[in-house]
Amino acid sequence: MRSSTILLFTSITLGLLAGCARENQPDRDFHTSGSRDADQRADQRIAQVQQIRGEGSDSAGAPKVKPSLYDRVGGEKGVAVIVDDFVTRVMADPRVNFTRKGIKKGGVLGVGRDSAEWKPTPEQVDQFKKHLNQFLSLAMAGPAKYDGQDMQQAHKGLKITNAEFDATIGDMKASLDALRVATEEQKELLSILESTRPQVVEER
Repeated sequence: MRSSTILLFTSITLGLLAGCARENQPDRDFHTSGSRDADQRADQRIAQVQQIRGEGSDSAGAPKVKPSLYDRVGGEKGVAVIVDDFVTRVMADPRVNFTRKGIKKGGVLGVGRDSAEWKPTPEQVDQFKKHLNQFLSLAMAGPAKYDGQDMQQAHKGLKITNAEFDATIGDMKASLDALRVATEEQKELLSILESTRPQVVEER
């Protein structure tokens, strides 16, 4: 597993938004497990389109522009704190299986498959944090730099499930709560992570 693997969380990363979807709900483009957090996803996704600009005007009648989400969570330092807390949380969460223990990939008809397990060194964990930091910063309208892998390619063959992705989203939510990030900013950030589900999840 590469440093940019899992995000939004493995597994990107990433229980944050919580929820596995049911295929018999064609009017929803996300999945739900029926949990309270999962049911809140609709509101969280709405916040995505409100990420950069606010509405209304100032006292002089000029258009009012909301600071970027990147600035509202504290810029470079704020994102780094979120990433550090989240990565510690998600790596320790057995529901996520961050290291993909027991997962096989490749081969033909079940033959010749290799282990997908990742046994990261401290340096590799730091590299993962760096790429996650870059990804989130860019997605939150911060510095436009990301030198990690494409999201889908990074997670290819890892057989990440909806349940594991939901657990990752939940871990991000727990980090944001612990760091006292405001509700509006939480909605927008969780919405960004949820948008990566189609590129991350392979096993539905």
